[in-house]
Amino acid sequence: MLPLLQSDPLAFLLVVLVLMLSLALHEWGHAITALWMGDATAKEQGRVSLNPLKHLDLIGSLMILLVGFGWAKPVPIYPPNFRRYRVGLFVVSIAGIVINLLIATGLALFLRAMLDLGYLQSPTGWLEVAIQAAVVAASINLTLAVFNLLPIPPLDGSKILQSFLPLRWHPYIWRLEMNPTYAIVAMLLLLTVFRQPLSTMLGAVRTQFFNLFGL
Repeated sequence: MLPLLQSDPLAFLLVVLVLMLSLALHEWGHAITALWMGDATAKEQGRVSLNPLKHLDLIGSLMILLVGFGWAKPVPIYPPNFRRYRVGLFVVSIAGIVINLLIATGLALFLRAMLDLGYLQSPTGWLEVAIQAAVVAASINLTLAVFNLLPIPPLDGSKILQSFLPLRWHPYIWRLEMNPTYAIVAMLLLLTVFRQPLSTMLGAVRTQFFNLFGL
């Protein structure tokens, strides 16, 4: 992201706007599916909204800009309110990931169309800015999806896994997730000790994803 700021500030601004919308859509996905599943906690706290300011986390957003992966403010949910507990936990947890994958796919299809039309080789003007922004924004959305799939509380992947685990384990997992010290330590480990292998894995996933579209 930072090299893009230096090479093309306009493309960087466009990516930031797409990023803000992507994070808002990710959290809105959690909030709206929780409501559909019977839990109005997020709605009562004003999180069933597409306003990015309702969802953005300053540190998590800066991490995306600096290291390529990060987070937004978690949507509050109360799973006992779900009409079907396991189904609700799974659907709500995976909703944001699916939205990020759909955004990345839409952007990849745009890039593929540009390639087929012959514009990808030598774009100019606004088209060049749009293509640059689409490449970075698709990568970020794919990264958000894969990063959130990690089965580590408080990431979405931990709740997806939890929806399949024995119910007697759930109270311990919820307590772990609610522990602020654990959350800080987990994020620090991801950003330090595991940063390089995580970056390598995310890079491989991005390569395979763009290869699917012949990009």
